[in-house]
Amino acid sequence: MNKTIRRTSVFVLLLVLALLGRATWVQAYEGKALADDKKNRRKTIAQYAQPLGNIVVAGSPVTGSKKTEGTDLEYRRTYTDGELYAAVTGYSSQAYGATQLEGIYSDVLDGTDDRLKNPLDALTRKQQQPGTVVTTIDPAVQKAAYRALGDTKGAAVAVDPATGRILAMVSTPSYDPSRIAGTSDGDAWQALTTDEDKPLVNRALRQPLPPGSTFKLVVAAAALEDGLYGSVDTATESPDPYTLPNTRTVLKNENASAPCENATIRTALRYSCNNVFAKMAADLGQDKVKAMAEKFGFNDAELDVPVRAYASVYPSNMDKAQTALTGIGQFDVTATPLQMAMVSAAIANDGLLAAPHMVSEVVDSDGDPLTTFEDGDSERIVSSSTAEQLRSAMRTVVEEGTGTNAAISGAEVGGKTGTAQHGENNSKTPYAWFTSYAKAPSDGTPGKQVAVAVLIEDSGAARSEVSGNGLAAPVAQKMMAAALK
Repeated sequence: MNKTIRRTSVFVLLLVLALLGRATWVQAYEGKALADDKKNRRKTIAQYAQPLGNIVVAGSPVTGSKKTEGTDLEYRRTYTDGELYAAVTGYSSQAYGATQLEGIYSDVLDGTDDRLKNPLDALTRKQQQPGTVVTTIDPAVQKAAYRALGDTKGAAVAVDPATGRILAMVSTPSYDPSRIAGTSDGDAWQALTTDEDKPLVNRALRQPLPPGSTFKLVVAAAALEDGLYGSVDTATESPDPYTLPNTRTVLKNENASAPCENATIRTALRYSCNNVFAKMAADLGQDKVKAMAEKFGFNDAELDVPVRAYASVYPSNMDKAQTALTGIGQFDVTATPLQMAMVSAAIANDGLLAAPHMVSEVVDSDGDPLTTFEDGDSERIVSSSTAEQLRSAMRTVVEEGTGTNAAISGAEVGGKTGTAQHGENNSKTPYAWFTSYAKAPSDGTPGKQVAVAVLIEDSGAARSEVSGNGLAAPVAQKMMAAALK
């Protein structure tokens, strides 16, 4: 064979082998990545080629699908009571993607999850019937929270302390996910994304703010567990007024006439004495307070319920004055309503914190489980004795103190109010907080119980009218009453 022809033949053969290798690589290794690429129109067409699976609340779907016209996307998502459940479902939009449960379980809901396929379907890539996401939400508690929050900017969470089941999750102002489910909803999307009240933000999970005096429960738990004070009825060493360590800054109490000097933890919680808990945090030191906060869930960057919550923060590297301010839930302490509900839930559950979750199971089209979330997967946070003492002190807050608006006739209710500073030098309207628990009377068998946290970020009320008891406690009361029915 001619030498030139032979070299050309070898070169052409190498090119063919390179092309075959590249084609094999694309099909075998890059195929799934290309198929899953958000820019791949075929993925979106396949996703909306059939009705989506549903998200279910108390046995009834709160989602649906509607046949479309004039587009290659055959179905679009619809929502029942969309504004009521938006903080739970999130949205599934043909144009803007999916969030919350819609986003986490998109493969199950559109039928592309590999667990929905049998071996033959996996080879042919045949799309199967979609699955269903079953939530733990109690519609009565969800509605009570949504109606009570009304036109305010805020959020509320309710948890079953024994199981960790999230019974309600509401963020206001809300939005109707149906308005942005299609491909021609640009005006609605623009309105939502430019709204200064940020309706697309789930405030219950994703907007940590200073928790104010509700954080005093964490400091009290740390003091009791450490042995700094023997009980909630032991007098503390707390001067009133209290000057922050190594400063000339005097920390005042909201109620100047309250008996806060050397007050017991019970009295200090009842009157929300800043001097007591600021000095308590300084005496314990930041490491001990931080350790207790982290046991309750602070600084956890991977808290999935299964939607990931933003971390609630207890800071580090503080001086003693800054540590004292954290004792009243200020300085750089932040918390989500979910986090503060977890604090009350652990106290209500005898010191055990059950892992919070708002999905009980994910099932295929035949109802067979794909994923199951166990109830009661708990971890001890404080001793049974500490939990009982804190419950007793929290009951005093509701029965005789700053949380009277949370009382429910015939039920055991304990709580803690909070009013957190907002803006430089507290120049803006404060945040109003309330966290609590309630237990129904029982005949010796375990009765219904619930733990709640409510945040009122902005109610439109005058600054002088902002308080945890005035704004947040009534919301919590309605939620707890609904949960105990």
